Amino acid sequence: MKRIESIQNSLVKHWKKLVLTRKERDKSKEFLVEGFHLVEEALKSENAVLSLIVREGVELPDNWNTENVQMVEINQAVAKEIAETEQSQGVFAYCRQPEYDEEMYSSWTKLLLIDSVQDPGNVGTMIRTADAAGMDAVILGQGTADPYNPKTVRAAQGSNFNIPVVRGDLVQWVQNLKAEGVRVIGTGLTNASNYTDVEIDSKFTIIVGNEGSGVSPDLLALADNVVKIPLYGKAESLNVAVATGILLYTYAEK
Repeated sequence: MKRIESIQNSLVKHWKKLVLTRKERDKSKEFLVEGFHLVEEALKSENAVLSLIVREGVELPDNWNTENVQMVEINQAVAKEIAETEQSQGVFAYCRQPEYDEEMYSSWTKLLLIDSVQDPGNVGTMIRTADAAGMDAVILGQGTADPYNPKTVRAAQGSNFNIPVVRGDLVQWVQNLKAEGVRVIGTGLTNASNYTDVEIDSKFTIIVGNEGSGVSPDLLALADNVVKIPLYGKAESLNVAVATGILLYTYAEK
């Protein structure tokens, strides 16, 4: 087992940058996950883990399959340097970001498109909910939080390893999906139907938008339907992740 004791180690510096900066994550196509649950989910995903990083004195569960995984032991100082949480459990996975090619895209017929949602917690929650609802993929548009931001990964609770998450041009995605016969449902308030009044078949896409401004007008103009969730109390709006959950579970069973 490899052991690292210095925070000046080049690999430690790289891990820290993966935690702190999107630029490093984008350049390397790697990310770091922290904590027993997320590391366990990473280990279940084939070829996702580059190294399993364990603080000295931390015992790993007996049921973890680490046979073909590089193990790195670190001391307390290094663990503190790369930890994103205040009460770190002392176990990390150094991971490669999954990649998906266009050949896979044509098999996706249930998609969630996220337009400029900036809060990592909301984006992570929506990835997790899309996974739970049985969606095929999540597509993130420009201005949306990084799916590999530690806060996004933590909110997704391991779903980054279960469901494809792709970044792209949402207008192009919508045009391509409509050409393939996939129904596109936008979310908004203007000229919108109640979400329960729209008939959905087995192929559909839901577009949700920015916490303040909603889905961009260019995208809504391409939607086959625009839907809204009625508000029965005094709240002005629903949290975007909550609204997404309502829509996904309403439509996913169709």
